[in-house]
Amino acid sequence: MLPEPEPDVEELRDRWQRAVAEAENLRKRYERQAGQERGAERDRVTAAWLPVVDHLELALRHAAADPRTIVAGVEAVCRQAYAVLEQLGYRRIADTGEPFDPARHEAAQVRPEPEAPPGSIIEVLRAGYDSDRGLLRPAVVAVAAKSGE
Repeated sequence: MLPEPEPDVEELRDRWQRAVAEAENLRKRYERQAGQERGAERDRVTAAWLPVVDHLELALRHAAADPRTIVAGVEAVCRQAYAVLEQLGYRRIADTGEPFDPARHEAAQVRPEPEAPPGSIIEVLRAGYDSDRGLLRPAVVAVAAKSGE
């Protein structure tokens, strides 16, 4: 039986370079997947917090008859929740006076508002949130009607 010929240096170098390139590509793919999974988990956590923020805002709207200390406490908790969202990388969309943007806002009402430019946001009914990866949820808003609507 004839012994198999030993691979030459060039063939060994080629195999080594291919193995190194394959390992590097695998490492990059896993890093990319891990980053995507971390982002998806952040979105899930933030989505879980949003109803808490909504309920705190609702409580503040109806807390006028309660003692000032209760209102102050709820306001503090609400500020803390906003800070948590901000630390997680989510920006609040709740500005009035800016033009309606269907990519960031959901119009729930169109109302006449003589003081506001037509098509501008006159009230935020529910804040929206976005991040560096995009919109988590749109802000639900009331929009100033165009003249004649």
